[in-house]
Amino acid sequence: MNKKKIINDPLYGFISIPNELIYDIINHPYFQRLRRIKQLGMTDFVYPGALHTRFHHALGSMHLMNESLINLRVKGIDISPEEYNASLIAILLHDIGHAPFSHALENELVIGLNHEQISSIIMKDLNRQFGGALGLATEIFNGSYKRKFFHQLVSSQLDIDRLDYLNRDSFFTGVAEGRIGSDRIIKLLNVHQDELVVEEKGIYSIENFLSARRLMYWQVYIHKTTVGVEQMLIQIIRRAKSCREKNQNTPSLNYFLECSVYADSVKDSKEFLRAFCFLDDYDILGSIKQWYNSSDKVLARLCKMLLSRRLFNVHLSESKIERNVLSRLKKEAGKLLRIDSRSVKYFVVEGLKTNAAYIGGGQQINMLTKSGEIVDIANASDLPNIKAMRKIVKKYYLCWPKNISLQS
Repeated sequence: MNKKKIINDPLYGFISIPNELIYDIINHPYFQRLRRIKQLGMTDFVYPGALHTRFHHALGSMHLMNESLINLRVKGIDISPEEYNASLIAILLHDIGHAPFSHALENELVIGLNHEQISSIIMKDLNRQFGGALGLATEIFNGSYKRKFFHQLVSSQLDIDRLDYLNRDSFFTGVAEGRIGSDRIIKLLNVHQDELVVEEKGIYSIENFLSARRLMYWQVYIHKTTVGVEQMLIQIIRRAKSCREKNQNTPSLNYFLECSVYADSVKDSKEFLRAFCFLDDYDILGSIKQWYNSSDKVLARLCKMLLSRRLFNVHLSESKIERNVLSRLKKEAGKLLRIDSRSVKYFVVEGLKTNAAYIGGGQQINMLTKSGEIVDIANASDLPNIKAMRKIVKKYYLCWPKNISLQS
């Protein structure tokens, strides 16, 4: 069977599958599951074109990793065939641990594990299934491989993941501010003492990259309507778990609804892997349609609101929500919805969103100057914007039902 296929990608054109092992990984059910997980969760409620999947993103990231490794080899960086292939696999599988609707349900179904940690668990199982062929890829992904720049290409403040998702999410949402010059950035990557660096002439491309990421966060990733829709989804799952809503759900979803799944219980659990790696957006959406007619009035109301797009009001603020405002909204929501005080928490929700476009310290983007010096890119004298981006921006959010005024 010919396994050297090409895939037509809307961003890059034809993407090649370089060898049989990667072909078999892509065809594995664990990876095919990514076709059924939207890259941007519930963001299509705001940007209707945002229907692309983690499958798209993983393949695009593999393509950009390939381009990056070719560029580094041209610059004289020694990369063995084994390291080359392992890097492609590591980036291909970097998001395989995402829950349904990507970040929206992170830490809701599995408590205490983020998607990177779940990806590591899944990669360990795939390594077993493929007879140890993913050992080096797992080391690169986890950051335990001796040559640090390989892991930095997979996960850092200037990684292949971000180079793909910014352009891809910009393309599918239509938010032009997210476009970056990924081709130029890749051409200007280099390695110094096994650390990833960017050459000095790429400094303005990096500034644009960081600015685009900051703008995409506020315009797309934590757009206030997206925050409200995702909170509605989270409250649906929490209510379904609290009332043990099992009727006509898939076995995979029931595994996570019947009891709380904690990090320490899943590390070597075959039952967890079976359930998680067969769970996707379709399980959640199918159950929401079933719960539309649930005997539990709170769950049914939440599902009806979501499916008919009767969304929460959302207020973003730089200061914490005042307790008296929160109490009043809960009281009015209870009266409006005719629910008891214990159930109001599913309809009046508060929280915090943070965003820092650039984090210095030990995670900085290093620039290689023409004189051979390595400096933090934020310390470049003519880039005050990057220094400003190091500030962590906090936004407190409040979600509550429509037909209730925030003002008393």
